[in-house]
Amino acid sequence: MTDTQTTTAVPGANTLVEKVPLETYVPPAKPSLIGLSRAEIADRLGEIGVAPAQRKMRTQQLWHWMYFRGAKNFAEMTNVSKDMRAELEKHFTVDRPEVVAEQISNDGTRKWLLRLPSGNALERPHEVECVYIPETDRGTLCVSSQVGCTLNCAFCHTGTQRLVRNLTAGEIVGQVMVARDRLNDWADREDGTRRVTNIVMMGMGEPLYNFDAVRDALLIVADNEGIGISRRRITLSTSGVVPNIARTGEEIGVMLAISLHAVRDELRNELVPLNRKYPIKDLLQACRDYPGASNARRITFEYVMLKGVNDSLDDAKLLVKLLKGIPAKINLIPFNPWPGTAYECSDWDQIEKFSEYIFNAGYSSPVRTPRGRDILAACGQLKSETEKLSARERQALRAMAMTD
Repeated sequence: MTDTQTTTAVPGANTLVEKVPLETYVPPAKPSLIGLSRAEIADRLGEIGVAPAQRKMRTQQLWHWMYFRGAKNFAEMTNVSKDMRAELEKHFTVDRPEVVAEQISNDGTRKWLLRLPSGNALERPHEVECVYIPETDRGTLCVSSQVGCTLNCAFCHTGTQRLVRNLTAGEIVGQVMVARDRLNDWADREDGTRRVTNIVMMGMGEPLYNFDAVRDALLIVADNEGIGISRRRITLSTSGVVPNIARTGEEIGVMLAISLHAVRDELRNELVPLNRKYPIKDLLQACRDYPGASNARRITFEYVMLKGVNDSLDDAKLLVKLLKGIPAKINLIPFNPWPGTAYECSDWDQIEKFSEYIFNAGYSSPVRTPRGRDILAACGQLKSETEKLSARERQALRAMAMTD
């Protein structure tokens, strides 16, 4: 498929937005204020001549309109003077990433392909995916931190795409804002409810290899004068970048999830190559030391169930032994197939036996319901160019969707 063609609808999915041709791309002429801290916004205002005495008030006005009301342009900011709005318009935008494709799964999961500005006409703009998962008691947004990924986890489709670059804080916050835009989820919702209630940093990339931008973005997302999602409803998932785990607790204060997936170093070295640098013993010690961890703020351990690889009862027993002393919850994830993978999902009977053993040992062990498989939006399936699936891959994906 070329960039001038529209997105191919995946079987069982509803594609609502056609892919925007790259030939129409024009790099932004002005920087966006999205993703800047209050201090940085005040500095930008100073650069365009706003007097020091007015900067705090103007900053607070912008913050409210951007993050509480979701304003898409300065003209909407009605309590800012016309002259000030015109000056802001001259120098800045409040643009978010551009939605170039949207797909809706049969189960209601939505996946957005987002185009990020490159800054110049000669450089190809980059793309990432984020996913919204509606449930009866919550709505979870899965957010990306990098274009591509450097970890090469053996079972993960995202890991087959090379790392291109880190996202900026604005590009991370922008994903949350795009979701609220698309779901009509800003402050003026008539029923006063929120569709996006939870954030998980579990999309493309390793968040702790982009620590500063992720931290700055999540502090904006958690700010109660703006987007206002509680830190207890934000979960950062890492494959085990040990040196930055303590920093996550100290500087961000969100919930922690660990992509564990194996209980022996030999196997984890294969499944999660980062383990060669930070082995299981060091990773679990960092979890024991995680600031704020308690029975009320348990660490989630993610464990993808791979048939005949890591799903035996011996694995379950060693998992319980390894996690002793850590306030933990264990998320069992049925493997989500993708075209070309060498792995299979564990049999459901085996998943239930594994879960039952962990539960009887005193740990919560929910089995994550696969969501969005038919649009490659499930855990481990995100990839920024899924709209370019080959005919063979589409045929394989259709077969997978029919077996669910």
